[in-house]
Amino acid sequence: MKNRIAALRAERAWTQADLAQRIGVSRQSINAIETGKFDPSLPIAFRLAKLFSLTIEEIFDDD
Repeated sequence: MKNRIAALRAERAWTQADLAQRIGVSRQSINAIETGKFDPSLPIAFRLAKLFSLTIEEIFDDD
């Protein structure tokens, strides 16, 4: 699933580890989500949306 996480994270000058800590997952999970190797669970998607003050649809694209 395509997503804007890397760009949103870069806008805030956060590392993958910074983002992982903020939402309670591993850095490896963030890397896998950003590269499309792993689709996040719904709770993780909601945490990301809340953190970035966006809707899930604004972060993820299911094309």
